[in-house]
Amino acid sequence: MDINYFLSVIGLVLIIEGFPYFLFPEKLKKYLSQITTIPDLYLRGFGLMAMVFGLILLYIARSRMGF
Repeated sequence: MDINYFLSVIGLVLIIEGFPYFLFPEKLKKYLSQITTIPDLYLRGFGLMAMVFGLILLYIARSRMGF
């Protein structure tokens, strides 16, 4: 694995994760305080869907790159 590629991916993830904190800090605080009322089952389901979608995107990207 190329370390530059790995660092690029980590950097991109941090940029995307930082957007809500930078652009909407007051809305993010409100959302995070409300997230405690959401049942664990729904949060786990959302997390699972996000991971599966990420794996699908990763598979598509890597298959197009010839890996």
